[in-house]
Amino acid sequence: MTDMSDILHIEVLNGPNTNLYGLDPNGPYGRLTLADIEARCRNKAELLGVTVRFNQSSSESVLIDWIHEARGKAHGIVINGGSLSYTSIGLMDAMASFDGPSFQVHVSNVFKREAMRHHSFISQAVTGCLIGLGPSGYEIAVEAIVQRLRAS
Repeated sequence: MTDMSDILHIEVLNGPNTNLYGLDPNGPYGRLTLADIEARCRNKAELLGVTVRFNQSSSESVLIDWIHEARGKAHGIVINGGSLSYTSIGLMDAMASFDGPSFQVHVSNVFKREAMRHHSFISQAVTGCLIGLGPSGYEIAVEAIVQRLRAS
């Protein structure tokens, strides 16, 4: 990686419909909004002495561009591809091009949902997956990236 500072930086990327978190408290995603999840990630990052950039887009091309931009600038990526997790070979290929640790987050347990959600293309290109841990999966992913980077 080039142009990297001494402070670890993590990109947190969110795909389609994740901006709707918290609007249906009885739905599979609970009460926390994406802004709440961002605040929790920022708090975790501060405790760990790292920085995070948190973004959301419903556009596949924007997400791919952010992943490409992360190459050489970010040390790790947390990604919740939303519904693109199950359809996007482009996101899978972009994640495969990133050489730092990366974790995919699914807030709900996708294996308790429709069968179409049981296969994620992105999962094939990331270091690991956090499934069904609710919003705390994001914080755990940030911490896992930091642990991996500091251990190496």
